[in-house]
Parts: sequence; structure tokens; C-alpha cells
Amino acid sequence: MIESAWTMGTGDDPVVATAIHSGHGLRPHVAQLMELPEDDRLREEDPYTDRWVGVAENRIVVNRSRFEIDLNRPKERAVYRVPDDSWGLDVWSSTPTDDLVAESLRIYDRFYDELGQLCDEVVQAHGHVVVLDLHSYNHRRRGPSAPNDDPALNPEINLGTESVDGSWATVVDTFANTMSWSPVDGKLLDVRSNVRFKGGHMPRWINNRYKESGCAIAVEVKKIFMDEWTGRLDEAIANAVGDALEAATRTLRVVLAER
Repeated sequence: MIESAWTMGTGDDPVVATAIHSGHGLRPHVAQLMELPEDDRLREEDPYTDRWVGVAENRIVVNRSRFEIDLNRPKERAVYRVPDDSWGLDVWSSTPTDDLVAESLRIYDRFYDELGQLCDEVVQAHGHVVVLDLHSYNHRRRGPSAPNDDPALNPEINLGTESVDGSWATVVDTFANTMSWSPVDGKLLDVRSNVRFKGGHMPRWINNRYKESGCAIAVEVKKIFMDEWTGRLDEAIANAVGDALEAATRTLRVVLAER
């Protein structure tokens, strides 16, 4: 039995939390063609980000790997076909068939249909929607024994807000400020916007679709909560990041209620 492409939960909440790169699963025909070693694939995915979607009652967790279908890219680029599409990685043992690609793109279309329906329902119920697009990113790309990448260019929390309408500035700033006052591993988080990432296709799609009635914030957590080379999780830090996200989401709801 093939695991569903994503799981969704809904509730009475103006906030939606997503983990669209947390998945590691592949459908059988994709797995047969996958040349990329599993460890390398996992390193480029966002493991454990699904544990944070509980900050919202509305939540979506994608179970399929981004190497099957990348829901954070425009449709024409959502299937990695050549190494240039995937940071120089050789993904396939042979060129994906048109049928394989077409099925992946059908998953893509269904996802955006359901995401749009969910956000429409939240706007209808609350007058607005905020989507927290949860991701993680590597910061030890030079190898497991190499120094960490320059922290000046790699904040612990990178908020991608380039496509957010200016009318949402107070909401974004409130979320960012609360995160920045949250202690993790004995110190406050370094939270900055649009340093490493400015937000991918999904938040841009939401921000263009809703503008004044909704916004999406891409939340990129540096992999301080895990070892990106072994996949080993640091439970204490992961839980502390989750607490920071929970606190920021609570203050976000307060500001939303005043809009």
C-alpha cells in the first residue's frame, strides 16, 4: 500500500502550518529509477519539520520526498529532471518517463487544489489566513568535519517574506520578534528575514492569491536541532524550537484578532 501523498488536519484556527518538504516516501516506480543514495536524499529533505505543524489546528504534512515532486517550485520545475535542477545531484538512473512525470504533476495539481480549498475555508470562517511554511536548511555543506557555514549569512531562523504584501508587516514583525526572544539551547534565537531564503513558490502562490486576506511566511530553521550528516535528532533543541514557534503563533493570533 502506497502512503498517501500528504495528510491534513483542520480546525477552528486562522493559521495553517505546513511541512511540505518533510516527506521521504517515493512511489514504487520513482524508487526504481532513483539513483541518488538515500542518505543524500534525506540530507536535502527537511526531516522532523512535521513535528512542528502542531502549532496550528490546520496543518498539512507532505509524506512524499521532494525528489518525487517538489511542491515549493513552479509546476514546470517541480520534477527534478537534470542535475542542475537539484544542486548538481544525479537523481535518476535513467531519464524519467513522461508517464512518471505526469503522475507526479497530477499530485502537484491535487495538492494546490486542496491547499486553496483549505485557505478559502479559513478566510471564509475568520476573514483572513496566515500560512506558516515550515522548512529546515543545511549549514555544514563542506562536510561532517568542516566548520559550520558563516553564521552571519545563516541565521538560525530565516523568514522568507519577500512576496508578503506590506499590509501584513505588523503580523510578520510580531511573529519574528517573538521568535527572537525565545531561548533555545541557552541563548536567544538569531531571527532574520530574507538572508538565505526569500520564500519559495508555495508562499508566493498564497501571497499572490490572497494579498489583503492572507499571507504566507516561509520559516526556514537552520539544522541546529539535528546532525545533517547522520540525521540524528537533538530532542531538547527540537522541542525548544517547537516552543518558540508555538509562542510566536500565539502572539500572531492576537495581532490577527485586531486586524
